[in-house]
Amino acid sequence: MGLIETTGELHAPRLQEARQIFFDRGELPAGLVDPVILRSWERCRRFGLTEVHALPGVESLDRVALKTEQLRNRYLLQQVRPIMEHVYEQIRESGSMVILADANGLLLETVGDPDFVDRADRVALTPGASWDENQRGTNAIGTALSEERPVEVLGAEHFLDHNGFLTCCASPIFGPDGVLIGVLDISGDYRATQRHTLGLARLSTALAEKRLFEAAHANDIIACFHARPDYLGSPKEGMAAVSADGQVLAININGLEILGIRRVDAVRRDFSMVFESSLATLIDRQRQQPQGHSEINVNGRAISLQLRGRLPTPTTTGRVFDEPPVARPPRRSESGCTPPLTLDTLNTGDPRLQAAIDRARRILGRDIPIMIQGESGAGKEMFAKGFHNSGPRHEGPFVALNCASIPETLIESELFGYQGGAFTGARKEGAPGKIQQAHGGTLFLDEIGDMPLNLQARLLRVLQERCVTPLGSTRAIQVDISLVCATHRKLREEVARGSFREDLYYRLNGMSVTLPSLRERSDIRQLVAKIAASEVCERGPVRFSEGALQAIESYDWPGNIRQLFNVIRVAIALLDDGESLICEAHLPEELFEAPLPPTNIGNAPQWAPAPLENPAGSLEEIGRQVAQRALEAANGNVSAAARQLGISRNTLYRKLGRL
Repeated sequence: MGLIETTGELHAPRLQEARQIFFDRGELPAGLVDPVILRSWERCRRFGLTEVHALPGVESLDRVALKTEQLRNRYLLQQVRPIMEHVYEQIRESGSMVILADANGLLLETVGDPDFVDRADRVALTPGASWDENQRGTNAIGTALSEERPVEVLGAEHFLDHNGFLTCCASPIFGPDGVLIGVLDISGDYRATQRHTLGLARLSTALAEKRLFEAAHANDIIACFHARPDYLGSPKEGMAAVSADGQVLAININGLEILGIRRVDAVRRDFSMVFESSLATLIDRQRQQPQGHSEINVNGRAISLQLRGRLPTPTTTGRVFDEPPVARPPRRSESGCTPPLTLDTLNTGDPRLQAAIDRARRILGRDIPIMIQGESGAGKEMFAKGFHNSGPRHEGPFVALNCASIPETLIESELFGYQGGAFTGARKEGAPGKIQQAHGGTLFLDEIGDMPLNLQARLLRVLQERCVTPLGSTRAIQVDISLVCATHRKLREEVARGSFREDLYYRLNGMSVTLPSLRERSDIRQLVAKIAASEVCERGPVRFSEGALQAIESYDWPGNIRQLFNVIRVAIALLDDGESLICEAHLPEELFEAPLPPTNIGNAPQWAPAPLENPAGSLEEIGRQVAQRALEAANGNVSAAARQLGISRNTLYRKLGRL
């Protein structure tokens, strides 16, 4: 918003003239100020504000009260925080900050450049402060809430004189039910105004609203539509949540605008009344072409529509149930404790990981290979599983092969399979390869950069012809797979050296995502809590002391998430029955730059656990292995071993199975 001429030497003089007319003469500066700003100035005057002072008694919330409000808005914070981090990465070092406020103008969270944050603190542009118009005068946050539209407030357009150094661009956030729930703001120094900041704020809130809608209706059918099919999947698409029996539960603002209807005309109406099409027919069509979309006509307009989310189970006749499907418990992972990984469950708040997830989500259901890059142990296979479980192939198999862990002589038979008698030692009935096993699902090739050159040519042929010929056979077998690859190598350099085929590189690298190493991530505490929750199962929740969390955060983690996973499993295994607090003593010595204090480890020699025989075993077995290693390192001294592990002698005996 703001003036039509928001840049150049005309802006400041015109604003100065407008303020003189409005504040000194009490008249309206027609034509000198944007109508949105002028309406806000008039409201502020009615509130009893003056340009020199805010209303008395305007104070920020204390820490406890702020925490209460953050908890009250935790759903909004959870969905918008990653977007704020991403926006800040785009404007870093521009003297700006990104702000999230609730529907009352209370600042919930901020992230910004330190030098500007210091200046912002002086005008209470900090979490816990209210920037409602009736307290802070004309400002982008308060005015956007009042107008319920995106607003830009430049310099002296702020009602209060002492806010004149700010340039603020804010866009309101509407919940899935259309109710205003917050506002996202980008503020900076007036002297460094950026032309596209308001557009960035608007795009960010559109992404936030999309995330909020999808999260609120994760268990429903979501009809996504637009007049232009290439806009499907973008923040501009219309979205309607639909129950399994065909009732429209919610519709976003984009959807109302595209269809040209009011919310009351859509919500709690049957799908066929809103979209003039049969939901059952569209579901059947979607099942036949999972990656496609349908063309429908609504009010004489052509609309492209795609169904996502949880579609009803088809009957034996191929039609869908008219009644909602019977609720089933969520699927459990191999450990039996948590539902399967998805791209959403992988997201714990790190902006770089969020960017990778957002990129991968764009190609779900499309025949585009994805290349995952990152250090060893950074979670590439977890990401691949999450990608598989988030797409239309989630009911199909997920088959993984590590090209670096299998001898070169066996990779070919593992990947392509073999016919009986194809080579010495082969089973007489033969065996299908990983490619065949992945038919209808996803094939994950880890460390693809280690695949021998001669097999690269065969893999390329499989990808081009969509069929595989087992060793010793002349019969080609049709396969339908989604391919995900991963590597810690720089494949471009491998291509230049001649150790990786250039044509295969371009065939595999449909979309590339890079996972951050653990030491680079900002969500380590959330990740620790998530891993611990997945491991404790029946024993009950565990907590980490602040000292333990600080040690985990400050460690370099050369083994990345794989190493963190094992450290947490060991720590949980060392807890006695009834214990729930993991402290520094339960963590290995390598996590600390200096030895643990004497109160924790006594004067015993330092001890670092040897590699476990079976780190994926049960918690009881892990506890036994660690206890045995500690006892050996202490030369059989039970008291010394117990001190090293931070447990009692009786607990050590129990871990060893002697009690």
